[in-house]
Amino acid sequence: MSESPNIALARRLYDSNADPAVTEQIMAPDIVWDITPGFPFGGVYHGYDSMMNDFFGSLLPHFESFGAQAEEYYATDDEHVFVSGHYHGVTKAGETADARFIHLWTIRDGKLAQLRQAADSHVLQQALNG
Repeated sequence: MSESPNIALARRLYDSNADPAVTEQIMAPDIVWDITPGFPFGGVYHGYDSMMNDFFGSLLPHFESFGAQAEEYYATDDEHVFVSGHYHGVTKAGETADARFIHLWTIRDGKLAQLRQAADSHVLQQALNG
């Protein structure tokens, strides 16, 4: 059985390690980036530029490395994909964090148009706060 186009789209993001050249191609310019409250810099970000500058621009300077490793993909219908996995990060202070996540993606016109994230925020907050 072949993989659904929506799963292939989501897989492309995770397989690229969120490479900006790839994200710009596969994400809608008006993407809604909804990060669970309690997660570092959690909130709702509107638009690709806000996601990159306001969310990632605030989060990533606190880490030596940070990434999302997808483990399972589920297509629910023609416009939604669930991805479960974990974040792995190493803070600037050398603390390691591994936190589970679930991402719900909405696909519109062949692009990732919305992310709703739920994650083990406590683990990341502990790593950042020592």
